Amino acid sequence: MQLHFDKYQGTGNDFILIDNRAGNISLSTAQIAFLCDRRFGIGADGLMLLENEEGYDFRMVYYNADGNESTMCGNGGRCIAAFAKKLGVINDSASFIAIDGPHTATINHDGIVSLQMQDVTSVITENDFTELNTGSPHYVTFVDDVKTTDVFNTGRSIRNTERYQPKGINVNFVQRTEDGISVRTYERGVEDETYSCGTGVTAAAIAASGDATGSFNTSITTPGGKLSVSFEKDAKGITQIFLNGPATYVYSGDIDIH
Repeated sequence: MQLHFDKYQGTGNDFILIDNRAGNISLSTAQIAFLCDRRFGIGADGLMLLENEEGYDFRMVYYNADGNESTMCGNGGRCIAAFAKKLGVINDSASFIAIDGPHTATINHDGIVSLQMQDVTSVITENDFTELNTGSPHYVTFVDDVKTTDVFNTGRSIRNTERYQPKGINVNFVQRTEDGISVRTYERGVEDETYSCGTGVTAAAIAASGDATGSFNTSITTPGGKLSVSFEKDAKGITQIFLNGPATYVYSGDIDIH
C-alpha cells in the first residue's frame, strides 16, 4: 500500500500527519512503528490521523513512535491544526476532538498556534516532585542545571518505577530561569528524550506556579525552541490553559508499506 503523508514539527517535536477523512487507512502497530523509525522509515516522535467527527472540524488520533495509540500530545495538537488549515478543513481556528476530549486552536498570521488544553483539577506535590495530568500524565522535578541533567537514564528510571506501572509516566526536568523556565522531557512511548513535549511544558509551567493563584503566562525554553503557557489558577483548579508556539510544515511524501 502506498501512503501519502505530511511531516510537521513543533519546536523539534516531529510528527507524521495523514489525512484519513475517507476512513480507508488502517495501520497496524508494527506499521506505525516502522513509519516512525528514524533509520528505516520516515522518522518521527509520533503519527497522527486526521479523521471526520460529527460536530467538530476533525478528530485527532495520535500514536506514539512505538506504534501504540497514546494520550494527548500538545505539540501534536498544534501541528494537526496547522495540517488541517493546509488541507482546507479550517481557516484560522479549529474545534476538534482528541482522546482526552474537545480542544480549540487558533492560528495567527505568524504561524503561531494557540491550543486550549483540558482543565487540571488535581496536582500532587511530594518532597521533590509534582504529578499532574495535562492530557497525558507527567512527573515534574526541578533541577539546578537542566543542561547537565542525565535526562535519558534518570527519566527512564522514573518512568519505569513500580508506582507508575503498567503505563508509565512522562518525566520533566525543569530549571527556573530569569525569564521563565527551561524544560527537558523523557517521553514514554518514544522511550527517549524529545526536543519538546507540549503536555510536558504545560505541566512544568503549572508546577512552577507553586501555591500561587491568579493569571500566569510562562515563557519556556526547550531543546527545540520557545513555547509559552498561559492559565488561570484558583482554589478549584487550573483553567483557561493555552499552549502557544510554532507548528511548522517540513515536507510531504509517499511511502510504500506492507
